Amino acid sequence: MKSRFLKSVLATAAILAATAGVASAADPVTFMIDWLPAGDKAPIYYGVQKGIFSDAGLDVTIAVGRGSSDVVTKLSTGAADVGSGGLSALLQAVATEKAPAKAVMTLYTKQPDAIFTTTDSGIEKLADVAGKKVATATFSSSNVVWPLVLEANGVDPSSVQLIKVDPGALAPMLATGQVDATINWMTVAPAFAGPMKEANKTFKALPWSEYGFDGYGLSIFTSDNMISERPEVLKRFLVAYKTATEMAIKDPEGAAAAVKVMVPEIDEATAAEQWKASIPLMVNDVSKKDGIGAFEPELLKATWSWVAKSQGLAADALDPESAVNRSFLK
Repeated sequence: MKSRFLKSVLATAAILAATAGVASAADPVTFMIDWLPAGDKAPIYYGVQKGIFSDAGLDVTIAVGRGSSDVVTKLSTGAADVGSGGLSALLQAVATEKAPAKAVMTLYTKQPDAIFTTTDSGIEKLADVAGKKVATATFSSSNVVWPLVLEANGVDPSSVQLIKVDPGALAPMLATGQVDATINWMTVAPAFAGPMKEANKTFKALPWSEYGFDGYGLSIFTSDNMISERPEVLKRFLVAYKTATEMAIKDPEGAAAAVKVMVPEIDEATAAEQWKASIPLMVNDVSKKDGIGAFEPELLKATWSWVAKSQGLAADALDPESAVNRSFLK
Protein backbone atom coordinates (compact mmCIF):
# COMPACT_ATOMS: atom_id res chain seq x y z
CA MET A 1 0.00 0.00 0.00
CA LYS A 2 2.79 2.36 1.03
CA SER A 3 4.69 1.39 -2.09
CA ARG A 4 1.75 2.31 -4.33
CA PHE A 5 1.25 5.54 -2.44
CA LEU A 6 4.92 6.38 -2.76
CA LYS A 7 4.86 5.66 -6.48
CA SER A 8 1.82 7.93 -6.85
CA VAL A 9 3.53 10.73 -4.96
CA LEU A 10 6.67 10.37 -7.04
CA ALA A 11 4.67 10.33 -10.27
CA THR A 12 2.79 13.47 -9.26
CA ALA A 13 6.04 15.16 -8.30
CA ALA A 14 7.51 14.25 -11.66
CA ILE A 15 4.53 15.74 -13.49
CA LEU A 16 4.72 18.94 -11.44
CA ALA A 17 8.43 19.19 -12.06
CA ALA A 18 7.94 18.70 -15.78
CA THR A 19 5.16 21.30 -15.86
CA ALA A 20 7.31 23.75 -13.94
CA GLY A 21 10.10 23.11 -16.41
CA VAL A 22 7.83 23.91 -19.35
CA ALA A 23 6.55 27.05 -17.68
CA SER A 24 10.03 28.30 -16.83
CA ALA A 25 11.16 27.61 -20.37
CA ALA A 26 9.00 30.44 -21.74
CA ASP A 27 11.23 33.18 -23.14
CA PRO A 28 10.49 36.67 -21.76
CA VAL A 29 9.81 39.45 -24.28
CA THR A 30 9.00 43.05 -23.39
CA PHE A 31 6.91 44.69 -26.10
CA MET A 32 6.46 48.47 -26.01
CA ILE A 33 3.46 50.11 -27.68
CA ASP A 34 4.09 53.64 -28.89
CA TRP A 35 1.17 55.31 -27.13
CA LEU A 36 -1.57 54.70 -24.59
CA PRO A 37 -3.56 51.45 -24.82
CA ALA A 38 -6.48 51.65 -27.25
CA GLY A 39 -8.25 49.60 -29.87
CA ASP A 40 -5.57 50.24 -32.48
CA LYS A 41 -3.08 48.40 -30.27
CA ALA A 42 -5.28 45.29 -30.13
CA PRO A 43 -3.01 42.56 -31.63
CA ILE A 44 -0.54 42.44 -28.75
CA TYR A 45 -3.37 42.17 -26.19
CA TYR A 46 -5.24 39.66 -28.34
CA GLY A 47 -2.10 37.54 -28.66
CA VAL A 48 -1.61 37.51 -24.90
CA GLN A 49 -5.25 36.78 -24.04
CA LYS A 50 -5.69 34.08 -26.67
CA GLY A 51 -2.49 32.31 -25.68
CA ILE A 52 -0.89 32.85 -29.09
CA PHE A 53 2.38 34.03 -27.54
CA SER A 54 2.41 31.45 -24.77
CA ASP A 55 1.84 28.71 -27.36
CA ALA A 56 4.97 30.01 -29.06
CA GLY A 57 6.91 29.64 -25.82
CA LEU A 58 6.90 33.36 -25.04
CA ASP A 59 6.10 35.27 -21.87
CA VAL A 60 5.13 38.71 -23.19
CA THR A 61 5.05 41.85 -21.04
CA ILE A 62 3.42 44.97 -22.51
CA ALA A 63 5.03 48.34 -21.76
CA VAL A 64 3.69 51.76 -22.74
CA GLY A 65 5.86 54.30 -24.55
CA ARG A 66 5.38 58.02 -25.13
CA GLY A 67 5.67 58.22 -28.87
CA SER A 68 7.61 56.42 -31.57
CA SER A 69 10.89 58.14 -30.73
CA ASP A 70 10.58 56.98 -27.13
CA VAL A 71 10.15 53.39 -28.34
CA VAL A 72 13.33 53.65 -30.44
CA THR A 73 15.21 55.01 -27.41
CA LYS A 74 13.95 52.27 -25.10
CA LEU A 75 14.92 49.58 -27.62
CA SER A 76 18.35 51.11 -28.09
CA THR A 77 19.01 51.13 -24.35
CA GLY A 78 17.66 47.62 -23.73
CA ALA A 79 14.60 48.75 -21.77
CA ALA A 80 12.39 46.88 -24.28
CA ASP A 81 12.95 44.02 -26.72
CA VAL A 82 10.42 44.78 -29.45
CA GLY A 83 8.06 47.68 -30.04
CA SER A 84 5.72 49.49 -32.40
CA GLY A 85 6.13 52.97 -33.84
CA GLY A 86 6.01 55.14 -36.91
CA LEU A 87 8.72 54.10 -39.36
CA SER A 88 9.66 57.75 -39.93
CA ALA A 89 10.85 58.04 -36.30
CA LEU A 90 13.15 55.03 -36.70
CA LEU A 91 14.57 56.24 -40.01
CA GLN A 92 15.29 59.64 -38.51
CA ALA A 93 16.94 58.13 -35.42
CA VAL A 94 19.15 55.84 -37.50
CA ALA A 95 20.10 58.68 -39.86
CA THR A 96 20.91 61.27 -37.20
CA GLU A 97 21.91 59.22 -34.15
CA LYS A 98 22.87 55.85 -35.63
CA ALA A 99 20.30 54.26 -33.31
CA PRO A 100 21.03 50.53 -32.91
CA ALA A 101 17.56 49.42 -33.99
CA LYS A 102 15.84 47.98 -37.04
CA ALA A 103 12.34 47.77 -38.45
CA VAL A 104 11.45 44.10 -38.92
CA MET A 105 7.79 44.10 -39.95
CA THR A 106 5.37 46.62 -41.44
CA LEU A 107 1.91 47.14 -39.96
CA TYR A 108 0.48 50.20 -41.73
CA THR A 109 1.23 50.10 -45.42
CA LYS A 110 -0.65 53.37 -45.81
CA GLN A 111 0.04 56.49 -43.81
CA PRO A 112 -2.60 57.04 -41.08
CA ASP A 113 -2.53 60.86 -41.08
CA ALA A 114 -5.72 62.66 -42.09
CA ILE A 115 -7.72 65.85 -41.97
CA PHE A 116 -10.91 65.51 -39.93
CA THR A 117 -13.64 67.96 -40.78
CA THR A 118 -17.42 68.27 -41.13
CA THR A 119 -19.59 68.32 -44.22
CA ASP A 120 -20.55 71.95 -43.59
CA SER A 121 -16.96 73.25 -43.29
CA GLY A 122 -16.46 73.92 -46.99
CA ILE A 123 -13.50 71.54 -47.06
CA GLU A 124 -14.11 69.04 -49.85
CA LYS A 125 -10.48 68.36 -50.74
CA LEU A 126 -7.12 69.04 -49.12
CA ALA A 127 -6.54 72.28 -51.03
CA ASP A 128 -9.66 73.71 -49.42
CA VAL A 129 -7.86 74.10 -46.07
CA ALA A 130 -6.34 77.33 -47.39
CA GLY A 131 -7.77 80.18 -45.34
CA LYS A 132 -9.16 77.77 -42.73
CA LYS A 133 -8.43 77.26 -39.03
CA VAL A 134 -6.95 73.83 -38.31
CA ALA A 135 -6.17 72.34 -34.87
CA THR A 136 -3.52 69.73 -34.20
CA ALA A 137 -2.05 68.02 -31.16
CA THR A 138 1.00 69.90 -29.90
CA PHE A 139 3.43 67.00 -30.19
CA SER A 140 1.90 65.10 -33.11
CA SER A 141 4.39 63.59 -35.56
CA SER A 142 2.00 64.72 -38.31
CA ASN A 143 2.98 68.33 -37.70
CA VAL A 144 6.44 67.81 -39.17
CA VAL A 145 5.28 66.59 -42.56
CA TRP A 146 2.14 68.75 -42.71
CA PRO A 147 3.78 71.70 -44.57
CA LEU A 148 5.26 69.32 -47.14
CA VAL A 149 1.91 67.68 -47.82
CA LEU A 150 0.33 71.10 -48.30
CA GLU A 151 3.08 72.24 -50.68
CA ALA A 152 2.77 69.00 -52.67
CA ASN A 153 -0.88 69.88 -53.18
CA GLY A 154 -0.26 73.49 -54.19
CA VAL A 155 -1.19 75.04 -50.83
CA ASP A 156 0.94 77.70 -49.11
CA PRO A 157 1.32 76.49 -45.49
CA SER A 158 1.15 80.10 -44.26
CA SER A 159 -2.38 80.33 -45.67
CA VAL A 160 -3.60 77.89 -43.01
CA GLN A 161 -4.09 79.02 -39.41
CA LEU A 162 -2.62 76.11 -37.45
CA ILE A 163 -3.47 75.89 -33.75
CA LYS A 164 -1.65 73.46 -31.44
CA VAL A 165 -3.74 72.11 -28.58
CA ASP A 166 -4.08 69.18 -26.20
CA PRO A 167 -5.14 66.01 -28.04
CA GLY A 168 -8.30 65.76 -25.92
CA ALA A 169 -9.49 69.14 -27.17
CA LEU A 170 -9.52 68.25 -30.87
CA ALA A 171 -12.92 66.53 -31.12
CA PRO A 172 -14.80 69.13 -28.99
CA MET A 173 -13.24 72.01 -30.93
CA LEU A 174 -14.30 70.53 -34.25
CA ALA A 175 -17.79 69.70 -33.01
CA THR A 176 -18.38 73.19 -31.62
CA GLY A 177 -17.06 74.96 -34.71
CA GLN A 178 -14.05 76.53 -33.01
CA VAL A 179 -11.96 75.15 -35.87
CA ASP A 180 -12.74 74.07 -39.41
CA ALA A 181 -10.66 70.91 -39.26
CA THR A 182 -8.22 68.90 -37.16
CA ILE A 183 -5.15 66.80 -37.91
CA ASN A 184 -5.44 63.23 -36.62
CA TRP A 185 -4.68 59.62 -37.39
CA MET A 186 -7.52 57.67 -38.97
CA THR A 187 -7.40 55.28 -36.02
CA VAL A 188 -8.92 57.86 -33.67
CA ALA A 189 -11.90 58.70 -35.90
CA PRO A 190 -14.32 56.68 -33.69
CA ALA A 191 -13.61 59.03 -30.77
CA PHE A 192 -15.15 61.86 -32.79
CA ALA A 193 -18.50 60.08 -33.22
CA GLY A 194 -19.95 61.15 -29.86
CA PRO A 195 -19.11 64.88 -30.07
CA MET A 196 -20.24 65.02 -33.71
CA LYS A 197 -23.58 63.42 -32.86
CA GLU A 198 -24.16 65.78 -29.94
CA ALA A 199 -23.47 68.77 -32.18
CA ASN A 200 -25.68 67.36 -34.94
CA LYS A 201 -22.79 67.49 -37.40
CA THR A 202 -21.61 64.99 -40.01
CA PHE A 203 -18.01 63.83 -39.79
CA LYS A 204 -15.72 63.68 -42.82
CA ALA A 205 -12.11 62.46 -43.16
CA LEU A 206 -9.54 63.28 -45.83
CA PRO A 207 -6.65 60.76 -45.60
CA TRP A 208 -3.33 62.23 -46.66
CA SER A 209 -2.52 58.97 -48.43
CA GLU A 210 -5.06 60.05 -51.05
CA TYR A 211 -3.07 63.26 -51.61
CA GLY A 212 0.37 61.87 -52.35
CA PHE A 213 1.62 61.10 -48.84
CA ASP A 214 2.79 57.56 -49.50
CA GLY A 215 5.03 55.32 -47.47
CA TYR A 216 5.00 53.04 -44.45
CA GLY A 217 3.50 54.10 -41.14
CA LEU A 218 3.30 52.01 -37.98
CA SER A 219 5.86 49.20 -37.98
CA ILE A 220 7.49 46.73 -35.61
CA PHE A 221 11.00 47.61 -34.38
CA THR A 222 13.63 45.73 -32.44
CA SER A 223 17.17 46.35 -31.25
CA ASP A 224 20.33 45.24 -32.98
CA ASN A 225 21.14 43.31 -29.79
CA MET A 226 17.88 41.38 -30.00
CA ILE A 227 18.64 40.47 -33.60
CA SER A 228 22.16 39.26 -32.85
CA GLU A 229 21.63 37.68 -29.43
CA ARG A 230 18.05 36.28 -29.51
CA PRO A 231 17.16 35.82 -33.18
CA GLU A 232 15.14 32.64 -32.65
CA VAL A 233 13.03 34.28 -29.94
CA LEU A 234 12.46 37.31 -32.17
CA LYS A 235 11.36 35.11 -35.05
CA ARG A 236 8.85 33.27 -32.86
CA PHE A 237 7.52 36.58 -31.55
CA LEU A 238 7.02 38.06 -35.03
CA VAL A 239 5.30 34.95 -36.36
CA ALA A 240 3.00 34.95 -33.32
CA TYR A 241 2.35 38.70 -33.63
CA LYS A 242 1.46 38.29 -37.29
CA THR A 243 -0.91 35.45 -36.38
CA ALA A 244 -2.50 37.55 -33.64
CA THR A 245 -2.97 40.44 -36.07
CA GLU A 246 -4.61 38.25 -38.71
CA MET A 247 -6.93 36.68 -36.14
CA ALA A 248 -7.83 40.06 -34.62
CA ILE A 249 -8.72 41.41 -38.07
CA LYS A 250 -11.27 38.61 -38.38
CA ASP A 251 -12.51 39.13 -34.82
CA PRO A 252 -12.75 42.90 -34.04
CA GLU A 253 -15.07 42.46 -31.07
CA GLY A 254 -12.84 39.78 -29.60
CA ALA A 255 -9.83 42.04 -30.17
CA ALA A 256 -11.50 44.86 -28.24
CA ALA A 257 -12.52 42.48 -25.47
CA ALA A 258 -8.90 41.36 -25.11
CA VAL A 259 -7.78 44.96 -24.62
CA LYS A 260 -10.59 45.52 -22.10
CA VAL A 261 -9.49 42.56 -19.99
CA MET A 262 -6.01 43.97 -19.60
CA VAL A 263 -6.93 47.68 -19.62
CA PRO A 264 -10.28 47.88 -17.76
CA GLU A 265 -10.59 51.67 -18.06
CA ILE A 266 -11.05 51.67 -21.85
CA ASP A 267 -14.48 51.67 -23.49
CA GLU A 268 -14.81 48.32 -25.26
CA ALA A 269 -17.20 49.53 -27.98
CA THR A 270 -14.90 52.42 -28.87
CA ALA A 271 -11.90 50.08 -28.88
CA ALA A 272 -13.66 47.81 -31.38
CA GLU A 273 -14.33 50.76 -33.69
CA GLN A 274 -10.75 51.98 -33.33
CA TRP A 275 -9.47 48.57 -34.37
CA LYS A 276 -11.85 48.46 -37.33
CA ALA A 277 -10.58 51.91 -38.38
CA SER A 278 -7.03 50.54 -38.32
CA ILE A 279 -7.69 47.59 -40.60
CA PRO A 280 -7.72 49.53 -43.93
CA LEU A 281 -4.27 50.84 -43.07
CA MET A 282 -3.03 47.23 -42.91
CA VAL A 283 -5.21 45.43 -45.45
CA ASN A 284 -5.18 47.36 -48.71
CA ASP A 285 -3.85 47.28 -52.25
CA VAL A 286 -0.26 47.68 -51.03
CA SER A 287 -0.32 44.80 -48.55
CA LYS A 288 -2.21 42.60 -50.99
CA LYS A 289 0.48 43.20 -53.60
CA ASP A 290 3.57 42.87 -51.39
CA GLY A 291 2.33 40.68 -48.54
CA ILE A 292 1.65 41.34 -44.86
CA GLY A 293 4.71 42.68 -43.06
CA ALA A 294 6.86 43.24 -46.15
CA PHE A 295 9.05 46.27 -46.92
CA GLU A 296 8.88 46.94 -50.65
CA PRO A 297 12.10 48.76 -51.68
CA GLU A 298 10.53 51.61 -53.64
CA LEU A 299 7.91 52.39 -51.01
CA LEU A 300 10.64 52.25 -48.36
CA LYS A 301 12.59 54.85 -50.37
CA ALA A 302 9.47 57.01 -50.62
CA THR A 303 9.05 56.84 -46.84
CA TRP A 304 12.62 57.98 -46.32
CA SER A 305 12.23 60.75 -48.90
CA TRP A 306 9.41 62.31 -46.87
CA VAL A 307 11.45 61.99 -43.67
CA ALA A 308 14.56 63.54 -45.22
CA LYS A 309 12.63 66.51 -46.60
CA SER A 310 10.77 67.11 -43.35
CA GLN A 311 13.99 67.04 -41.31
CA GLY A 312 16.15 68.98 -43.76
CA LEU A 313 18.40 65.97 -44.31
CA ALA A 314 20.22 65.09 -47.50
CA ALA A 315 18.64 62.25 -49.46
CA ASP A 316 21.89 60.30 -49.17
CA ALA A 317 22.14 60.77 -45.40
CA LEU A 318 20.70 57.27 -45.06
CA ASP A 319 20.23 54.20 -47.17
CA PRO A 320 16.80 53.17 -45.81
CA GLU A 321 17.65 49.55 -46.52
CA SER A 322 20.18 49.73 -43.67
CA ALA A 323 17.33 50.42 -41.22
CA VAL A 324 15.28 47.30 -41.97
CA ASN A 325 15.75 43.56 -41.58
CA ARG A 326 13.44 41.35 -43.61
CA SER A 327 14.90 38.00 -42.61
CA PHE A 328 12.55 37.19 -39.71
CA LEU A 329 9.35 36.85 -41.71
CA LYS A 330 10.70 34.46 -44.34
